[in-house]
Amino acid sequence: MNAPVSVLEQRQQSGQLLGIIDCDVHPFPKPGAIEQYLSERWRKHLAQYGKFNTGPYADRGAYPRFQPYLSRRDSFPPGGGAPGSDVGFIREQLLDRYNIAYGVLEPLLGGNTSRNLDEAAALCSAMNDWQAYEFTDPEPRLRASILVPQDDPDAAVKEIEKRAGDWRFAQIQLGSKTSEPIGRRRYWPIFAAAQANGLSIGLHVGGTFTSAPSASGWPQFYIEEHHGLVHTMQNQVASLILEGMFEAFPKLKVCMIEGGFAWVPTLGWRLDKHWAKMRDEVPQVKRPPSEYMRTNMWFATQPVEEPEHPDDLRQVFEWIGWDRMVYSSDYPHWDFDDPHLAFRFQMTEEEKRMLYRDNALNVYNFR
Repeated sequence: MNAPVSVLEQRQQSGQLLGIIDCDVHPFPKPGAIEQYLSERWRKHLAQYGKFNTGPYADRGAYPRFQPYLSRRDSFPPGGGAPGSDVGFIREQLLDRYNIAYGVLEPLLGGNTSRNLDEAAALCSAMNDWQAYEFTDPEPRLRASILVPQDDPDAAVKEIEKRAGDWRFAQIQLGSKTSEPIGRRRYWPIFAAAQANGLSIGLHVGGTFTSAPSASGWPQFYIEEHHGLVHTMQNQVASLILEGMFEAFPKLKVCMIEGGFAWVPTLGWRLDKHWAKMRDEVPQVKRPPSEYMRTNMWFATQPVEEPEHPDDLRQVFEWIGWDRMVYSSDYPHWDFDDPHLAFRFQMTEEEKRMLYRDNALNVYNFR
């Protein structure tokens, strides 16, 4: 399928502002939407056995944090249905209102978390079709993510290669919770396919819940579990670097999504100190770890940390590097970050362009 004229090109030709790139937009299926893209075998399987999921993240809990669909009260489409299910309402409430040039879809539907790997592969493929046909085709400003069954690398590579030439897909999506740390070599075929096809990896919080969310076991309170998601991001950054993945695939780009970012500088400093003392254990790591974070990794802004003094957050941006940050809203979730309100410090025009557009153009594959 041929790509339409680039959204950015259209805006340039019409003299409009180039617009914001939002790296975290959550779609949700209408009833039966995914099933129509499954084979008869898997439709019958799901009807009889259900989904053999390891992480019922969005299926539990109550208001306010797990208010239905994790979403804002005003995000329910006027015509009915779940937040994120109506393309017309996404267009009105997000894309048009905030001048979004591209929004990267980040489905959180458990397709890649099934313990039945054949089921996971079938669900990922169906969800990829669903994104492409029901979101990107009617609204080219929305671009899909390639969901893959990461614990079956052969099937994951097959799905990547099936979608790689399709303009509707902007990245490969993985979760921050995986069966093993994501830098382990069992996952390297996915990274090899990503690099070979010029696709970035979007590492979004969540994923398989095969173990307790904290290193010391199960927390007593939701607030602990929610905070623990940040630690999964730090663990995966360390794994990717220390396993030597970026030395094996030096052109690969990884974006960390919805895990905050204030932890990034301190993690880099700490890893550098450890590497300086113990680098002989990891000879595959040729440079200080923070350098890989500055050359191969990007960090999405949501949820934006909110220190008492806004300029302290500006200092964090400068420590990380303005060229490493990309904007994300988390629409339609309850902790949505409005691009006009989320950053309470002054930015130069160049910094705004980098944060809201240019950096994302360096990360994602927008055709």
